[in-house]
Amino acid sequence: MSSNHVDAPPSPDAPPSKADLKSLAKIIARWQPPQTSATPGDDGKKSKGCKLADFDPSDKPFSSGDKERDRAEVEALATELDELQNLFYADKRYKLLVILQGTDTAGKDGTLRGVFSHISPLGVRTVGWKAPIEDERAHDFLWRIHQVVPGAGDLMIFNRSHYEDVLVPTVSGWITPAQTEQRYQHINDFERMLSETGTVILKFMLHISLDEQGERLQARLDDPTKRWKFSMGDLEVRKQWPQYQNAYEALLNATSTPWAPWTVVPANSKTHRDLMIAKIVHSTLQQLDLHYPPGDPALKGVKVT
Repeated sequence: MSSNHVDAPPSPDAPPSKADLKSLAKIIARWQPPQTSATPGDDGKKSKGCKLADFDPSDKPFSSGDKERDRAEVEALATELDELQNLFYADKRYKLLVILQGTDTAGKDGTLRGVFSHISPLGVRTVGWKAPIEDERAHDFLWRIHQVVPGAGDLMIFNRSHYEDVLVPTVSGWITPAQTEQRYQHINDFERMLSETGTVILKFMLHISLDEQGERLQARLDDPTKRWKFSMGDLEVRKQWPQYQNAYEALLNATSTPWAPWTVVPANSKTHRDLMIAKIVHSTLQQLDLHYPPGDPALKGVKVT
């Protein structure tokens, strides 16, 4: 993947130009797996697939080449996202679901801090998904997910997601290959239903290398303020790196759809990770042609005394 820099975005009040959108879309397309429209019982188009190894986790397609400039741009975009989110919340024609998925230390928590920390909590929620509890296991695997999807005007961020219910059981051998394929299709149908009822879905796979993960795990161990985030189970999961990479590759190929495409985010660089996600979320909100609702005519001329 070759690197290209996109100029800083316009102000949140100004719609992006066609040239800017075309340039942005061209770069994003290089980081998205081929889309599939296949669903159960039809002859939908199945993608030829991609190799996860084709996406270089060290690349920086949105970087200016200057780390401090990139950081400043992330800060500016994060501030503008707050303004756009207020407008999004007032408009209430849409719902936005942002999914952050990745291996341990890929940077899900860091993305929340770097990209979304400036946004007002009005209409913004974050869910960090863990292993299902007993009551959740008594239902279908998407039952707990559907309960917290965004409502009108809401921006919901998933730190991990329903994709854990395909990745972990598949690698651990808890479900069969046929059951894995069935869950892919259930997810595609679920996300299509959300999309058709007003939810915009942005799915980001934070992609880091094995060496980068090793360095980040060691940094957790060496820092007393971060050691609480480390567990011995992290080392056991790390031994399954090849299996998880294969599972992610299969997942990307099976569930990147026109209504909910995946974007692979090269995330060895934390700054670039935040920059790429901020740009895509910012551009997505700008393209929705958001408006404040009309005021109540009865309020015209009212004076507060």
